[in-house]
Amino acid sequence: MTGRNAEERKELTLLGSRGTKYEMDYNPGILETFPNKHPENDYFVKFNCPEFTSLCPITGQPDFATITISYVPGEKMVESKSLKLYLFSFRNHGDFHEDCINIIMKDLISLMDPKYIEVWGKFTPRGGISIDPYCNYGRADTRWEETAWNRLAGHDLYPEKVDNR
Repeated sequence: MTGRNAEERKELTLLGSRGTKYEMDYNPGILETFPNKHPENDYFVKFNCPEFTSLCPITGQPDFATITISYVPGEKMVESKSLKLYLFSFRNHGDFHEDCINIIMKDLISLMDPKYIEVWGKFTPRGGISIDPYCNYGRADTRWEETAWNRLAGHDLYPEKVDNR
């Protein structure tokens, strides 16, 4: 059997909890990690979060987005329920789209020190304009640093049609 051992499971306080509390204010302290069982392998983990909400810092109006997080783990990985609750904690957080995306990326870097990570927000239009910020990071002095630059430089060479929102 290849599941998580008891020591690894006790570090995860949210997964399987029947008393889940949904934070209504931004809280990166919710995030939890578990050990990557394959740190010698380079592989992507991708999260798609189609129900992200935050608030415009000027008007207080709600903003809606699909957030995509892709990362190549190092020694630690983010636990998905804690990530869900963390993203929910932006619900009453007032920040611009670009700031939200960069905050998410920086919090995840601080949490798990991935080899590579990218965060992309696809926000629904307000005032007839949609904003799709993208940011990424590659661990310094590794091949992932160059990968980050190459992906950023060629990021939107083939943009999708924007008639799907």
